[in-house]
Amino acid sequence: MSRKLSRDYSQPSHFANSSNNTADDNGAGGSGNQQQQNPEEEVPTSPSTEFPDPFSAFLPGYIEKAHEDPNASASLAFSPQVDDNADDDYTAPPPESYEESVISDERYRSVDSGASVIERWNSAADVSTVMSGDYPMLRPPSNSSEFVRLAYLDLSEEPEPYYRSERPGSNIVEVTVNPARVNTVDSYDVGDHDDWVAGPSDLSRRNTNVIQQIVNFDQRTQLELHEEEEEDFYDDDERRFINPSLLSHLSVQLRDLIPRGTHVKGSIPYPRAFTGKDIVSTLHSIIQRGIARDLGTQHPTDRRAALLVARSLQTMLFFYEVEWGARVLQDGVEDVYMFMDDPEGVSDSPIERAELPTGVVTILTKCYSASCDGLGCYAYGCPRKGMQQLPSITESPVGATREEWSKKVPAEVLASLTDNEINRQTIIHKLISKEEQYIEDLNIVESVFIKPLRAANPPVMTPLILEDFIEEVFGNILELLECNRRLLEVMYVRQREQHPVIQNVGDIFLDAATEFRDVYPIYVGHHPLAEKRMKEELEHNPEFRLFIEKCSRQLAARPGESPRLDLKHYLNRPAEHLQKYPVLLEAVYRETEESNPDGDYLQEAIAVIQNLQNVAQLRTFQSAMGKGSTGKWEWHDLVSPEMRARFTKEESKRQSVIFELIKGEMAYVRDLENIETMYVRPLRNAEPPIIPPNRLNQFLMDVFHNFNELHAHHRRLVDNLHEIQREEHPSIRTITAVVFDAALNFREAYMEYIPNYPIAAYRIDEEMANNPAFKAFVNHTVRHPDAHRLDMKNFINRPIPRLLRYELLLKEILSETPGYHEDRDTIPQVIDVIKALGRETEPGVQSSKQKVELWKYNSNLVFKAGEHVDMDLLNEQRSLIHTGRLFRQPDNGIDEFFVMLFDNYLVMTHPRERDGITKYHVYRRPIPLDLLTLVNFTDAAVRKSTSLIRSLWGNGDDRQADVASISSRSLENGDTRALYPFTIHHNGRLGVSGSYVIYAESTASRLEWKQKLEESKGLRKVVQESNKVFEIESLSVDTFLLPTLTTGPNSSVWQDGTLFTGKVTCSVPFNTPDGRGLVAIGCAEGVWIGYRHDSRSLRRVLHLKMVTQCAILEDFGLFLVLADKVLFAYHLEALVPTTPGSIHASQTPQRINGKDVHFFSIGVLDGRTLVVYMKKKGNNDSVFHAIEPVIDKINERPKASGGLIPSLKRNKTEWFRNYKDFSFPDAYDLIFLKTRITVLCTKGFMIMDLINYKSVNIPQRDDPNFPYITKRCDACRPLGIFRSGEDEFLLCYDEIGLFVDKQGHPSRKTGTIEWEGTAERVALHSPYVLLFDTRFIEVRHLETGRLVQIIPGTEIRCIWDGRSLDGGAAVVPGEGTEDRMVQEPRVHAVMNMPEPTGRPTRGIMQHVFELFPTIPLYLPGSLSSPTTAPYFPVSFSPPRSPPLRSHHI
Repeated sequence: MSRKLSRDYSQPSHFANSSNNTADDNGAGGSGNQQQQNPEEEVPTSPSTEFPDPFSAFLPGYIEKAHEDPNASASLAFSPQVDDNADDDYTAPPPESYEESVISDERYRSVDSGASVIERWNSAADVSTVMSGDYPMLRPPSNSSEFVRLAYLDLSEEPEPYYRSERPGSNIVEVTVNPARVNTVDSYDVGDHDDWVAGPSDLSRRNTNVIQQIVNFDQRTQLELHEEEEEDFYDDDERRFINPSLLSHLSVQLRDLIPRGTHVKGSIPYPRAFTGKDIVSTLHSIIQRGIARDLGTQHPTDRRAALLVARSLQTMLFFYEVEWGARVLQDGVEDVYMFMDDPEGVSDSPIERAELPTGVVTILTKCYSASCDGLGCYAYGCPRKGMQQLPSITESPVGATREEWSKKVPAEVLASLTDNEINRQTIIHKLISKEEQYIEDLNIVESVFIKPLRAANPPVMTPLILEDFIEEVFGNILELLECNRRLLEVMYVRQREQHPVIQNVGDIFLDAATEFRDVYPIYVGHHPLAEKRMKEELEHNPEFRLFIEKCSRQLAARPGESPRLDLKHYLNRPAEHLQKYPVLLEAVYRETEESNPDGDYLQEAIAVIQNLQNVAQLRTFQSAMGKGSTGKWEWHDLVSPEMRARFTKEESKRQSVIFELIKGEMAYVRDLENIETMYVRPLRNAEPPIIPPNRLNQFLMDVFHNFNELHAHHRRLVDNLHEIQREEHPSIRTITAVVFDAALNFREAYMEYIPNYPIAAYRIDEEMANNPAFKAFVNHTVRHPDAHRLDMKNFINRPIPRLLRYELLLKEILSETPGYHEDRDTIPQVIDVIKALGRETEPGVQSSKQKVELWKYNSNLVFKAGEHVDMDLLNEQRSLIHTGRLFRQPDNGIDEFFVMLFDNYLVMTHPRERDGITKYHVYRRPIPLDLLTLVNFTDAAVRKSTSLIRSLWGNGDDRQADVASISSRSLENGDTRALYPFTIHHNGRLGVSGSYVIYAESTASRLEWKQKLEESKGLRKVVQESNKVFEIESLSVDTFLLPTLTTGPNSSVWQDGTLFTGKVTCSVPFNTPDGRGLVAIGCAEGVWIGYRHDSRSLRRVLHLKMVTQCAILEDFGLFLVLADKVLFAYHLEALVPTTPGSIHASQTPQRINGKDVHFFSIGVLDGRTLVVYMKKKGNNDSVFHAIEPVIDKINERPKASGGLIPSLKRNKTEWFRNYKDFSFPDAYDLIFLKTRITVLCTKGFMIMDLINYKSVNIPQRDDPNFPYITKRCDACRPLGIFRSGEDEFLLCYDEIGLFVDKQGHPSRKTGTIEWEGTAERVALHSPYVLLFDTRFIEVRHLETGRLVQIIPGTEIRCIWDGRSLDGGAAVVPGEGTEDRMVQEPRVHAVMNMPEPTGRPTRGIMQHVFELFPTIPLYLPGSLSSPTTAPYFPVSFSPPRSPPLRSHHI
């Protein structure tokens, strides 16, 4: 197919946006008169060179069906000649003359006229237009060429290519289209064609062959549309061919999409009309989609480009103002427009358009840069950069300023109006003018301040607070702007409809007041806080201050602007403007005739807007939250005198009290918020930190606890009260329901907070005493404006008196409430709930006070050097039972001291006050309640005496004699002041010397002490039983017997078969290869082996005398036993056969050494399994022999059978080979470390390397901080060494413990740990150390040294300390912790069973047992037994105790 176009280059091109402009290179241009040319002069021209597809568009709105639309293909006429002097007004096309149709096919008949499309086309005037997109339906069929058929025709034929040729001597170009591009949608692009011939835009187009081509369309051509989905795609996405830079495309879309309706102007209704705002909004939407599609960027929000396009279309008379006014189109509703060729009335007849506006909107064209995003393009000539130069939407053309109303009204109309009506119209127009100025001011706030503040680079403030600042300062001012814009539009519409005389405006403002109610009170109420926030930012942020100054200068530089109006003026505009409405409307009302119904609307609008001011005033009070002068308003300040006169005296008082409750709640919530702003947040953000980061979170939790929960509850209560206040002010019926609901909801939060207050106050005092930075911070915060000279403790105490305040206010409201009111029944219920809350928190408060008192005593206890005792007083479960003054009478007279009874210790101190602080000096070692015995509380009273008393700390009869002596001498001296003695006993090592005789001031005091001591011991026993670390698990009860003291050599027990086994000395557990768990127990008469926990299975397997030590080498299958100072090795298979016929069953044991072996130790060192035994040489030297088992020799088949009794003649040790020998003076034990060994001797702990025999003695004794260490350690016997930390060890002596580092220096300031007893043996079951006194087992924590359990008994001895081949069981703590202990027993012991009374015994039974680790069943509450719940739920208990400080360790 060939389409004929012709160009005439005789006319120059002009700018595209004027009505007489000619087209540019894309073929768009103005229309004009053009001489007709003969059809034979037409030559085919390719649309690819003249009209690229993307710049074309289908014009769907002009005809009902596509095949009848004359614009369905390009206008192929000659462009008319343009007369430079021609009138710019639009000239309608000449009347159409219809000729006979070329064809008679009904498919091409017009719907209306009955003429065919060809007839209508040929008879139409030649116009200048643009080519549509590359839709097949838009291409006319032809007899001379085949083309893709219309979508609605069932034709199929492959298209033929166009051809291109040039005729010399002519300005007509003939172009052939590339066939590969025929079926390609959007295949043409401006930038893709180098052959696009530029030239003048006066293009001559004639529609001669188009209709013929349509008629000859080949129906055989098959469209490449396969599924219905494809058709939907074209229908739904047809706008993707729209080029927003072409006026022709924009005009078509505008024509199709703009909403039409009946608009009134000058009391005349105009159907199918639209406003300027409709035009701009529709164009803006079209441009948005086009730019977003082409550039892939977000939709632009700037409406200036749309306004520019609309004004261009206006100048081309694409639409006209209904009154043919000369005003430039504005983005508003003042003017009404219609299209030139819209039919009168509502009609569905086809619309025929002869001409489309043409032109290029430069700022909307594509950029030649592929990376252009329309924002920061690097290209110098990027068209999008012109967007920044467009005038503002609100700018009006010169001369378009609003004139005085009277000057615009015709003289005859003005003469017919009364003076009142003239004044009324003048005021109404003045009101409109003020509304315009107000909206302009709000626009300035957005464009001059808010947007630049967000876009400032570098930022004026941190992004974290920028949005909060904008929200707090500007509030909802943009919502106000939208509300008033809508109001102004409605007023414009009313002005337009009723021009020149506006009949009514009251209904407009009545509707607007309804909308104002949702936005204005919020803004006006928040405005004082906004001013304060802005003032603070101006004072503290110099960048923000400079930014505001810069904005003010730029604003003052604008033409016509008032000089230097600051931001504060603009932020105050809404409040001022709201106050002007009643004044102006009142003036309008005064000039309104009584017959005018608008007067009623005006009165109602005035009342509603005045009420808005009252609501805004109430909002101001509510927003202040007690701050500033507005926050101090009372109820009568917010109620007019006229309104107050309507209330009775009682009701006024009731409303005032309700107002006071709300006001107090606001102040309370503000104080809770100040806790966060003045204390919590500054402490968290302080740099450098005021409180060390590792303690900060715990400190904040202890001090402020759950204040945020209280704030959430009371913030909700305030919101509910404010809502009631806004709905019912000034006469609130009731607030009881919301207060009742809040009281029920915040109960649990107060149950947790109030008991914590004593703890919080203590933490503050403690931190201020020990942290100068924190003290300075607190003192500085007191001077904060919102602190009102109150310190931190006042703020955290606020919730407590607030509950009492509720009770008082509710009672006062009740007293002023009339009898018929429902509050008479509900207020007492609320008061009862609040009272009950106070009562329920009292036990928790008392518990917390006791904790605080306990912590104070802990921080003020002073121990003598080297005698510190960690009593675990900072444990959250610790409690103080009783305190008081008691007396003792030493040799030099009466001595008063202060006694503290905790739930685990009894402490006697001497109080000494200095600088207002009382320190308690401990003069006797604290007594654990587990070792405390109450002896006597019934002795007679004695008199205070100043004479010398001897040996009051003695025992027995001497004490009684001394008491009698005291009494007699006191009576002789006439001293009537009596003292009442009682005696207690300390069962520990330091209390063995005697009992404590203590004197109370009265019988009641002594009785109270007795009750408290018994109570604390009973509680301690119950708690320890339920939380003990180890349980006793019996291995044997009646197997091993000792003769009693009364058993003689001729006693009958020797004759009845009873075997006295002698003292049990050792044991070791082991497992056989077949999985049986056994235990071997050694005593004076041999070795017994049996199942664990089954004493009846024990059988003697070795008949040896004086067995003192045994061990197992399970990997080698050997059993080592030291008997009568001779070390033997046995095959386990020989002692406990597992398989019949074992080669070792009858094998003879080997004697490792001849005699005089004092002890041996086994372990692993550098991968070697070693057995080290010690022999004495001379009086002091200890010679150690390290031997190594030889597995090949051990597993050899025996050469000769032998019994179980070793042959004394076999001295050769075949199963072991010598490894090393070394010696130390006076050694009595050896412990394996990981790479070294530790020898325990009289010098202390000798750490030795077996490779080079180098050794070092620990602890280091030259530390000046611990001068007493040397003397104390020399006086004690070393027992064991255990790793307590990564770089720390615990050295255990028989009386003390000492923590040292890797170099052997003392690592803790507390120095030594004094044991309660005298340890004979020490063992480890990580994380606990067990110290064996003959009277009890002392269990202490390995890392802290704290006493956790006492296991009493008689003649207790450790017979297995857990040492085995791992070499570290006695040195390195295993994986056990408090939460995850090793659950297998690691320690064995034996104790004598008490003799039963009343019946004869065979002897003293020795109870062999293992210490089995347990898991605590519960965590006891303070001062509660295991069966008693704490005073308050566990989840609401006071916070944890403070972490250990350096001086506590």
